[in-house]
Amino acid sequence: MLVIVWEYRVKRDRVEEFETLYRPDGAWGDLFREAAGFVSVTLMKDLSDPARFVVADRWTSLAAYENFKRERAAEYAALSERGHRWIERESEIGRFDFVD
Repeated sequence: MLVIVWEYRVKRDRVEEFETLYRPDGAWGDLFREAAGFVSVTLMKDLSDPARFVVADRWTSLAAYENFKRERAAEYAALSERGHRWIERESEIGRFDFVD
């Protein structure tokens, strides 16, 4: 299992738009669900800072994620550009696997 964890700092006046785009039933989730190997996406909001979010994308493997990004590069880039209008900072925290 691959879990890619992202941290976002969102413009305070754009939190609602960000949540709409990044929540599991938003445009990112819709695009991901079309990909082989996609498992789930989870959007989490910091309880002490409503402009800070963490997103965890789950894939069956790194290869599945890389295939998705290659095959859907144009759609991925368009959504990323759309979201960046509302984001002050985006950083990949890391890529993880579950420990059994």
